[in-house]
Amino acid sequence: MVFAMSKSNLVAFRIPSELQDEFKVLLQQIELLDGIDTEGVEEMIYPFEAETTFLREDSVDNVISQDAALANVKSVKAGHVHVPKVVK
Repeated sequence: MVFAMSKSNLVAFRIPSELQDEFKVLLQQIELLDGIDTEGVEEMIYPFEAETTFLREDSVDNVISQDAALANVKSVKAGHVHVPKVVK
């Protein structure tokens, strides 16, 4: 049983056993990573040590107008695609 605090009260809910098992595995993997000695290892901001030079330059081609881009859109507001809110 897990308890969570909502704005107005304490809510209890049950987590499925499959999800609990997956979470246990995840915690074990995190513990393995925590056990790695990183003393003296410099942080990396980018996953490659050398700057990537193999990427192509961006080029602009086949440009369409805003009207053409929005021609098949179900809902347009202020010249932009309008999508319904999906997160509460």
